[in-house]
Amino acid sequence: MSLDITKEALDEISSRAAALVSEYFATIREQPVLAPNYAGKTKEAINVELPLQGRPLEELIHECRTVMELSRHNGHPRFFGYVASPATPIGAYADLIASALNANITCWRSGPAGTEIEQLAVRWLGSLIRYDENAKGLLTSGGSMANMIALLIASRNKGGIEAARKGLWNAGAPMTIYASEEVHMSIAKAADILGFGRDQVRVIGCDERQRMRVDELGTRINTDQSHGLRPFCVVASAGTTNTGAVDPLDQIADVAKEFNLWFHVDGAYGAPGVLDERKSHLFAGLERADSVSLDPHKWLFVPVDAGCLLFRDPVTAATAFSTEDADYIKVHGLTEDAAFAYWDYGVELSRRFRALKVWLTLNYYGVRRLSEAIAEDNSLAAYLGELVSGSADFELLAPVELSICCFRYVPRQDLNERELDELNAKIMAAVQKGGRAYLSNATVNGKFALRACITNFRTTKADLEETLATVRETAKNLATDGHG
Repeated sequence: MSLDITKEALDEISSRAAALVSEYFATIREQPVLAPNYAGKTKEAINVELPLQGRPLEELIHECRTVMELSRHNGHPRFFGYVASPATPIGAYADLIASALNANITCWRSGPAGTEIEQLAVRWLGSLIRYDENAKGLLTSGGSMANMIALLIASRNKGGIEAARKGLWNAGAPMTIYASEEVHMSIAKAADILGFGRDQVRVIGCDERQRMRVDELGTRINTDQSHGLRPFCVVASAGTTNTGAVDPLDQIADVAKEFNLWFHVDGAYGAPGVLDERKSHLFAGLERADSVSLDPHKWLFVPVDAGCLLFRDPVTAATAFSTEDADYIKVHGLTEDAAFAYWDYGVELSRRFRALKVWLTLNYYGVRRLSEAIAEDNSLAAYLGELVSGSADFELLAPVELSICCFRYVPRQDLNERELDELNAKIMAAVQKGGRAYLSNATVNGKFALRACITNFRTTKADLEETLATVRETAKNLATDGHG
């Protein structure tokens, strides 16, 4: 039995779904950031029985609206949690087009148009962040996957390919990775998954601006080498998740060159910050990296999932992903370009057409308009920092380097650090639940911080003022209830 439907039925799906999306974009500011919710509420509000017969479209659209209403709205102008930007309308419809095509971008022969669009999008991203105008690479599910692929490529490049067949335990002395104490959790996780071990990620201390201390980096590498270990990679952050700090990339590149280490830059969040000319100096040295990760779904306003790994040398990258034993994917009788395969550069075989939403977003808005949106986010974070610094009941806990502001509520001076941590944790939980704004948390110099990450083209100064007012009101309510 065919699953094709009539043109009239298709038109009805298209119009109803488009109307729902349009309604969502038009009313997102009026929604609570986080709907009043509890575990199981969504399943109570929709049909949970597997249907034997198809259900009416009207019912399904109604339940889709319910799902949307009971979600956390990352595109709300007062959502400041984590690093989650709103999707643009063009990006959302790009996903629809890509899903309709349903191309599997494993290689050129599987998805010829999609492969070429991805190659173009990757090159554009490399140029956009001023890494390399002819950058190569691939799109991934996100920064975690991009970072893991980068570490694997780095290890094969610096440690040889023996481990691919013999395993790490038969491939020489233990290998070590170097990253700051502010590095993203995905680095330690990747070291675990790849078999290096979390303890082999050498954690380097940070200065007062939460940036890697380069002097400590060199000392640690020397020490490990003297103990017979094999340093192979240093990971720098171009915008840390906690505070948005950018490591001294140029100096770290010098150390990597001195010790012949692979230099990887995790720019998943912050790399597009280079488009703000006031901040571009922070990224000096990014162009010297062997590989860079960035997430268009973080600060280029592309829908999830759209991560990216950039590198210059595709031959080095392909060395890490030999497919010599898999006859069923060998390519015969094609030119070099037509024989291109993404399985030679990454972990995934099946890959969705991620590039269309990146390509369409860059085309629709253009670099200048995207740059202005990023610069405005940076300005808003600076404004929030000024509001905090100018208030007697707030304390700024880290410099505002990009679009993240970390602060805490300090109602009076007689509270000790433990009491302040507990109070601000309660404030954060209550603010999140209240739905007017959404802050996350970070630990800054051992202190619990309320963290506002602004990667949102809808946010205004008024939204920031209301957020601080919400924090104050929440704190007063907690005190009245005996929780402050």
